[in-house]
This record gives sequence, structure tokens and C-alpha cells, in this order.
Amino acid sequence: MQPNIARSPEKAAEGQQKIDWVRRNMPILRQLEAEFSHQQPFAGKRLLVSVHLEAKTAYLALVLAAGGARVAVTGSNPDSTKDDVVAALDALGLHVYAKHGATLDEMNVFMNMALDIQPHVVIDDGGDIVELLHGERSDLCANVAGACEETTTGVLRAKARAQASELNFPVMLINEARCKYLFDNVHGTGQSVWDAVMRSTNLVLAGKTVSIIGFGWCGRGCALRASGLGANVIVCEIDAVKAADAAMNGYQVMPLLEACGKSDIVLTVTGVRNTLSRKHFEAMKDGALIANAGHFRHEVDVDALHDLTVKKLAVRENVEGFKTSAGAWLYLLGDGNIVNIACADGHPAEIMDTSFALQALNARYLIEHGDALRADVYKVPEEIDQQVASMKLTAMQVSIDKA
Repeated sequence: MQPNIARSPEKAAEGQQKIDWVRRNMPILRQLEAEFSHQQPFAGKRLLVSVHLEAKTAYLALVLAAGGARVAVTGSNPDSTKDDVVAALDALGLHVYAKHGATLDEMNVFMNMALDIQPHVVIDDGGDIVELLHGERSDLCANVAGACEETTTGVLRAKARAQASELNFPVMLINEARCKYLFDNVHGTGQSVWDAVMRSTNLVLAGKTVSIIGFGWCGRGCALRASGLGANVIVCEIDAVKAADAAMNGYQVMPLLEACGKSDIVLTVTGVRNTLSRKHFEAMKDGALIANAGHFRHEVDVDALHDLTVKKLAVRENVEGFKTSAGAWLYLLGDGNIVNIACADGHPAEIMDTSFALQALNARYLIEHGDALRADVYKVPEEIDQQVASMKLTAMQVSIDKA
């Protein structure tokens, strides 16, 4: 039996209003929409978009459709899917398969329904569609010119397959483009994570001690914004170079277990399963907030937290309290899901404008050059990175010197 999909006309109107708002604030995609409408680079082609399904993603899908593509859309995370946006895309004639709060089984059904379009290009977030194309839907690989991967997690999965010579088509590493990690990972994650934390808790960040686990580009952005909001920042790392970099940026650096006992807020940004486990919960002080800014929910061992708990309490929307056997109350945000999506609206529209411009241009690159590429991972061509940066500067009304 197929899961239900929101198709209410009332919801569609609400979703369309959200899409109209982000369109107004995504000038690079607006320019690409105009170019694609004229050039029709995707005429006769089928594209699948599997990204957090909210208004910004919806607009990306519409830009691709404007370029002549037949587009299927599904969500990469059940908690980030907005039913009104799903309804709006459905009303506009796109093939959309998602709903908020879907179970893992329903998510798998939705992804398979989207794959039934037999895509030529996949725009993926976390690598789940690519994994399906290397498993139960491998029969579709012959049609696939390539995939564009949005996240660190998905990049790692694609690289592992490539290293094992198990990749069936080219994968463009969008997450490694400068216009992705310098804007999306640093500024997007840095702003949206603390927006979510403050919106959910209605607490001040200034004066609090915040531990950030992982000092990659996303962790760097979270540390930067927390510091700017007046927090005392601790960084926990297993990479000596990143740890030294954090120390040279003025942050305290220490082992995670030690940091847990000092922190008012503990934030995971690693992509690693069970980054926070029972021993870390036992070390946390009364009142500590726990949040995850990584791609997958499993960075926080929520099952271990439940096992340690003698009393639970729904404190606020998206905030659940856990009283441990030692008597400390710990507060988990968004049930351990990616906090900026589960508890807020994700990255700002202007940030996703650059990331989704990269996705759209690399999708076109795969249509034009996919036949000449072997099954491997590829960096975004420098000319595409430069093009997006130039379009960003133009949108900001900033001019620069030319060599």
C-alpha cells in the first residue's frame, strides 16, 4: 500500500506562498531559471531531486523543470519535509513523493516511487538515492548520466564506493566546491543551527559554554556564530590538525568527556554514529542541552539516553527532558534529528541559492559530458565554481578587479 501524500488545495496555496518568498530571495536561481527556460538544457531528460523537501528545494526543482526536465522530487529526511510545499509541487504537476514524519519504510517507498521516473541525473543529499541505485534499483543505472551529491556524508559514501571500484556512474562532489562549503557549511549551518536552538528553547546563548564536536567546515561555522553571540566555545576533535586550527582560532580544545562536564550545550557535527553515548550523558551537568547538526540522527545515541532515563517530560515543542538515574535533567532538541531542519527552517534562502546553483549547473554538466566520464567521483569544475561566485557578487552588487 502506498503512503498518503498531501494534496490539499489549501495546503498547496500555503506552499506556493513559501516558494514565492524564497524565489524572491534566490537571485542566482532566478537568473538560471531565465537561462534554462530559453536554452532548454534538460529537454527530454528526467531528473530526480532528493533533498530536504521545503520551499528552497522546491524552487530548485522548478528551475530544473523550467529547463525542460521531467522532475521527480522526494525528501531526504522525514522531519524536514513540509507538507504544504509537497502539495504545491503536486499542484504544479511535478512528480512528488514525500510527507512530513514518514517512517523509514515509507521513506524507502517514496524514494523508489521517485526512482520509477528512471532518472538521467540524480541530485542527492546524503547518498540514499545513490545507494538504492547500487542495490535494489541497480537495473536503472544504465540510464544514469551521473549524480550530484550535496553533503559530507554522501561524499564519503561515494568516495568509499569509488575507492572499492563499486561506483556505477559519475558523482559530482558538490560539497567540496568552494561555493558550497564556504557559504552553505560555514555561514548556512552556523546561522541556522543557533536559530533552531534559540527558537526551540527561548534561551540566551551569551555567557553559556558550548561544546562543538567536530571542527570541519560546518563545525567551524557553528563555533564562529556561537562565539559571535557571546558563548564560550569548546571544540572537541580527533584530527590533530583541525584541533590545532581550533586552538589557533581562540577556542578551548579538550577531550569530549571532559567537555561534557563543563557544557551548557553540546552540539554534534561529525557524521559519526554514536558520537554522544551513555558515558557522555552520564558526565553532563544538570540542565545541559543536546543537539545534533550532522546529517544523520544517529550521531546522538538516543536509545542509550532513554535507557539511562528514569523520567521523561515534553518541555517545549521540539524539546524533551530526560532525568537520568543520577538526578540530572538533560534536554534533547528535535529528538536528535538535524536540529536546523527539525527545529527551524534550515539554511537561509540566500545561502542555498549558491548551493542549488551549483547543483543545477552540475546537473547540466552531467547531461552534456556524462557520456565522456568514467564511473568515479569528480570535483566541481573550477569554471562552474567561479561562475556561481560571480553571480553571487552580482546579486550582492559587489564588483572586483580582474586579473
